[in-house]
Amino acid sequence: MNAARCPTAADAWDLDPDVAHLNHGAFGACPRAVLDAQDALRRHIERNPMGFYTREYFDLIDAARERLAAFLGADPQGLVPVTNATAGVNTVLRSLDLEPGDELLVTDHAYNACRNALAYVAERAGATVRTVRLPFPVRDPSEVTEAVLTAVGPRTRLALIDHVTSASALVLPLADIVRALDARGIDTLVDGAHAPGMLPLALDALGAAYYTGNCHKWLCAPKGAGFLLVRADRRDSVMPLVVSHGINRRRPGRSAFHDAFDWAGTADPSPFALVPQAIESVGTLHPDGWPGVMAHNRDLVLRGREVVAAAVGTELPCPPSMVGSIATVVLPVEGVRGERGLSERDPVQQALAREHRIEVPVHRVGEPPMRVIRISGQLYNAPSDYERLAAALTQL
Repeated sequence: MNAARCPTAADAWDLDPDVAHLNHGAFGACPRAVLDAQDALRRHIERNPMGFYTREYFDLIDAARERLAAFLGADPQGLVPVTNATAGVNTVLRSLDLEPGDELLVTDHAYNACRNALAYVAERAGATVRTVRLPFPVRDPSEVTEAVLTAVGPRTRLALIDHVTSASALVLPLADIVRALDARGIDTLVDGAHAPGMLPLALDALGAAYYTGNCHKWLCAPKGAGFLLVRADRRDSVMPLVVSHGINRRRPGRSAFHDAFDWAGTADPSPFALVPQAIESVGTLHPDGWPGVMAHNRDLVLRGREVVAAAVGTELPCPPSMVGSIATVVLPVEGVRGERGLSERDPVQQALAREHRIEVPVHRVGEPPMRVIRISGQLYNAPSDYERLAAALTQL
């Protein structure tokens, strides 16, 4: 393996140096510079809370929105802060005007929390959730597009599609899926939890009706920073989960959409407000900026999955074109049953953490479920982390 830890990033995070951190994809990790800025902002707020919330708050939110929208290739008029992608998914689903017999489409690789939200909304409306079984292992992205389109029916109202799946770590052919569904008059709600900071994005060009993502993962912002992007023709129908003053107290020069979402009551605005600091801080950790960060992390995880797969003796489950900064390797371990998704009590995951000080998740994917281990690649990782994991797995 030639990929090495990015030298300028060696001291940027306050991570435990005795642990191999191979699960950046789940919770992210906030660099020290961003945490310091967050502490400073919180102290600033507490020096004059009334002055901050009445005269500074909205300007700070607007500035963060503009910077994030530029990074995402998105229209800032359609972008609003949410705490995370799960909240964004819930916001859209709760705003749908469904009728009995309507159908909502989702894949069997979707995030469990979002599947639960989909089921809840459908049950209350008398609608139906149709689950698309995606091929896994997968040989070509077109297999995913074909599976989704084959499941479309005459009453399909909306499809919830991951940009990057969580358990299986697949980069789905999102542009093809959105385009094909739109041609059939079906809106797409994209769960882009993992994509910002992992993949180059041009969300306006993508054209999905709804796109929600996290900023605490690959953008490395503080926890509690996410966004929801709504296409212009759908903004009037989307309401925040918390209805507050902005519904009837309009601010000059601001849209009704922003007024509805930007204030949900007194809360800590620092996670979303520090998104520009995170973009700046992480972008400076690689000599080629954010394109270099993304390419470095992808190269690292592609090489890492080869090392781990060779150690456990399994085939890679997808082509390189479907890999971002997280990747899965199938584990040849039998005898442990479980549901699809994350298994926090999986004995392999527990043994790696307790005996080898390696933090990495074990998931179950596909039908019948197969056990996979999902690795991440971030600037603070090095080839030795994956070699350490490979050596540990050969002992289990």
